[in-house]
Amino acid sequence: MAKRLWIAFAIFFLCAGASSAQDAKTVLQAAQKAMGDVTSIQYSGTGHIYSFGQAWTPNAVWPSTNLTSYTKTIDYSAKSAQEDYVHSEPNPMVKGGGRPFAGDERQVSFVSGQNAWDMPGKAPVPQLGAAAERQLQIWLTPHGFLKGAMENNATAKKEAAGTVVSFETGKFKVVGVIDARNMVTKTETWLPNPVLGDMLVETTFPGYKDFNGVKFPAMIVQKQGGQAVLELAVSSVKSNPGLSVSVPDSVKTATAPPIKVQSQKIGEGIWFVAGGSHNSMVVEFPTYITVIEGPLGEGRSLAVIAEAKKLVPNKPVKYLINTHSHFDHSGGVRTYVAEGATIITQEINVPFYQKAWAAPRTLAPDNLSKGAKEANFLPVKEKYVLSEGNQTLEIFHENGSMHNAGMLIVYFPKEKILEEADDYTPDLPELAAPSGIRPAVFMANLMKQIQTLKLDVATVAPMHGIVVPFSELQKAASAGTGKG
Repeated sequence: MAKRLWIAFAIFFLCAGASSAQDAKTVLQAAQKAMGDVTSIQYSGTGHIYSFGQAWTPNAVWPSTNLTSYTKTIDYSAKSAQEDYVHSEPNPMVKGGGRPFAGDERQVSFVSGQNAWDMPGKAPVPQLGAAAERQLQIWLTPHGFLKGAMENNATAKKEAAGTVVSFETGKFKVVGVIDARNMVTKTETWLPNPVLGDMLVETTFPGYKDFNGVKFPAMIVQKQGGQAVLELAVSSVKSNPGLSVSVPDSVKTATAPPIKVQSQKIGEGIWFVAGGSHNSMVVEFPTYITVIEGPLGEGRSLAVIAEAKKLVPNKPVKYLINTHSHFDHSGGVRTYVAEGATIITQEINVPFYQKAWAAPRTLAPDNLSKGAKEANFLPVKEKYVLSEGNQTLEIFHENGSMHNAGMLIVYFPKEKILEEADDYTPDLPELAAPSGIRPAVFMANLMKQIQTLKLDVATVAPMHGIVVPFSELQKAASAGTGKG
């Protein structure tokens, strides 16, 4: 009897699954008929784009720039897309992060199959880590969602908002809502993020218009991490424009460069660890190691930890000093928790990290998610001193920062070394530092803090760029350029 019941239940669920798939196909066909079954599409408009992960305070909105023009072209059958937009900073004095730039800036990006690249000029720049997300963005558009669902054995269920259709592509789940008018009103997926974990990406389409026989939303709003990253008022749509994309040879043959760490001793028991876009510092105390800054992600943090243990054998990494909560500077902090380190950060960041780090991490598990360690924090209000034996460092809250409300700077009184992040970036031999009003304002506030705190600085160790004499910062500050 038990065996018969089990077989009956199995048949029931198989039939229910087949019915759900059949219902999904009917709903999708009706939506394609109502919206227009296109093979490619191009839509244009204006609005706002936001600097993801660069809020002035944790949980605040991402800083905004004005989209003066935006065009996206997608060829669904070729799985290719081109995004071309021009944006400008509406108010360079607005608090927050993001990469500083002056005037208008154009961004052109491509994806074709498993290849992604940008065209900042005439030469393509491979974007090896971007292809999966850019492909996923194709299926988050209204017509793309219908095609992705048809190709990937979607299932459907009725809810109050409409018919909820779900499918999987690779490791990603995509969910959409189709209303009673057979219009796609929302799409959702989840992307891995080193700070937020399995991060919800929600795109809504409030209101449809007829564009020469094709129904397309008049507005597109996408949120990532609960905050808007794109608000686009659609002004024109072209159906079946096609997209001729040829993947450059340099993109086809591109491989991920190895993570490099280059250590430079700048004081007794103090090393500046560079080798990439973001820097860290390793500090030896008599019984332990302190690392300043855990940027980018786990790969970078593991490389810096390995370097720290090579420079200072047989001592544990006891502390990680996190300068601020911007995602490019905090993406590797969890790795130090897994290593057993206590995280020193400005007190405003602690509740944010506790909440963000509690999120599931099924898409890209890291070392902390695989273990059972709890994060320990040492919150800094205005000043904290680490001192043992002959080694001392002082941690200060940088009051008045327009870049980040919880910014910390670190000062070594004996060596007269100042560590700072993002306020001042010296030029590299191969790359000019960003300039403009915002960097100048950031740098001016840093100089004010140095004077207010009466710090006797001889050397600046920036978290971007190279170690320079303090005179270089003074020269750049007096010129008001924001760079040296």
